[in-house]
Amino acid sequence: MASVYLALDVRLDRTVAVKVMHRSLAEDPAFVRRFIGEAKSVASLSHPNIVHVFDQGTDGDVVYLSMEYVPGRTLRDVLRERGRLSAREALEIMIPVLAALGAAHQAGMAHRDVKPENVLLTDDGRVKVVDFGLARAIEATNQTRTGVMIGTIGYMAPEQVTTGGADVRSDVYASGIMLFELVTGRQPYDGQTPMAVAYKHVHETVPPPSSLVPETSPLIDTLVATATAHDPAARYQDASAMLVAAVDAHRLLPRLSTPPTGSGAHLLTPPPMASGPHAVPPGPVPPATVPPAPQRTLIQPRADVLTAPPARRSWRPHWFLVGLAALMVVAIGLTAWFVSRPTMITLPDLTSLNLVSAQQKAASLGLDVKVLDGRHDDKVPEGRVLSMNPPAGTEVEEKSTVQLVPSLGPKLVMVPGVRDMTEEQARVLITQAGLKVGKVRRMENPDVQRGLVMETRPPAGERVKEGTAVELRISAGLTMPDVGGMSRDEAKAHLESLGLQVQVHEVNDDNEPCTVIAQVPKAKTEIDKGQAVQITVVNCGFSFVWPWGDHEARDDSQVVVVPSVLGKQVGDAKRELEQLGFKVRVRRAAGTGVVAYQHPRDTERPAGWTVTIWH
Repeated sequence: MASVYLALDVRLDRTVAVKVMHRSLAEDPAFVRRFIGEAKSVASLSHPNIVHVFDQGTDGDVVYLSMEYVPGRTLRDVLRERGRLSAREALEIMIPVLAALGAAHQAGMAHRDVKPENVLLTDDGRVKVVDFGLARAIEATNQTRTGVMIGTIGYMAPEQVTTGGADVRSDVYASGIMLFELVTGRQPYDGQTPMAVAYKHVHETVPPPSSLVPETSPLIDTLVATATAHDPAARYQDASAMLVAAVDAHRLLPRLSTPPTGSGAHLLTPPPMASGPHAVPPGPVPPATVPPAPQRTLIQPRADVLTAPPARRSWRPHWFLVGLAALMVVAIGLTAWFVSRPTMITLPDLTSLNLVSAQQKAASLGLDVKVLDGRHDDKVPEGRVLSMNPPAGTEVEEKSTVQLVPSLGPKLVMVPGVRDMTEEQARVLITQAGLKVGKVRRMENPDVQRGLVMETRPPAGERVKEGTAVELRISAGLTMPDVGGMSRDEAKAHLESLGLQVQVHEVNDDNEPCTVIAQVPKAKTEIDKGQAVQITVVNCGFSFVWPWGDHEARDDSQVVVVPSVLGKQVGDAKRELEQLGFKVRVRRAAGTGVVAYQHPRDTERPAGWTVTIWH
């Protein structure tokens, strides 16, 4: 299928293995599409016993995979050197292999070519499985669309031989064959041709390993028998189920003199010698059971197996019968080609559809649907399909599985309650909730201590999208009103109504008696409720010289009675006073927009006099 090169990833400065597919495959568009899809699926697997796929791509007519480089050797190398392994050693290899296959099976992926050549042992004893998905990608090529089986003959399940179909239970069968080979040092079937071996897989039952190695535990016999049952329904239903049985068997086996490591590390060194009157030490085996040469993945017409029994050296067929058999093989092959040719479907775009609608549409096309766990997304509404695998436009076989990921909509978080906290405390709590702080506004509020949070917008307890900006409203306490020019009694009453403690300081001054001429704190200063303030007032008994001088000499035509404008809107009051010839000064007391205080009022003043109003 491919050539593998040792390479350097210059961007991440790491050694990788680059698998370059043979040109005949790379030139087939159907293979390239399937190859890319399978590469993405394998890359999504994250398991310590699976060789990781880092990248995939094409460069002109070169199609390649960038994979984890595993220094060490294959399980085939170990078998060639050791001949066979003890039962415990074999299980210590099979357990991580089954764990890797189980992870793939849980993700809906079958390996389809399990064999010792695809099991790697690292220099530090870790076990890695490689080449997930390649056999499935090969099925997409023009030369293998129908009537062809793909895999390694010695490990091929009966259904792969007869129908070309393969699923996770086919991997279980191959695992059972591999366990048989590990404990006996040979495969269960041999023959002069690959087709003769395949014929035995279909028509014979795998013998128990104890029939070749008598001291083999019945636990191993049971594992092999269940994994290699002819009927897929009678096998372990996936590698995870076989893993559980393998772990139990390992636990029940008698321990060797050297404690097992569980990683296969001890397989890189010579094995210990067994002891006892009936012990058969692991090691070289008779010539008839020497492990075969590396098993290559084959692409072979399926019809050959259905009609070809194992070859017998003593039988010499009549050439007429041979020709007739050949014609029958061709006829059966053509029939199988027409009958078993899979229907290819181009996947429609199911993203953004309602999940139920997407499932119905996929089912109407003859596809199986697997709904994965949903993910939050800010753009795709809840209940719609967020993503699909394989992606839209991919060509797949009828009854293939399409994985759909539904959208959970935007992730919502609750606005935390931060009232009466400092701004810094509120910022920490809002950030921890997955939100961010937006505008910070200071607002007058006598009921909340100055500098503490009054409220948020959105309010506390409301559920909003993660990352939403939350406005903080900070109490500015009270704003000291401007009471300059107000009468003493009115100024004192107003300040006390705000909850302030008022101190009055009287002085002699040329200003109008009983009016405020100074205040502490100054107007517009932020203060707290209950704070002490001071107003300075002109002594009420102080003599005041009116601007017109001698009362007898005043010009009555220039004197106007200042009317009361209390309770009127500020704009209306200002216009009324200005029409009478007065100057108007507007000051803020409560900020209501309605005149609350006025000085002077209901008294005579000359035209041009300044009248102060407070609202």
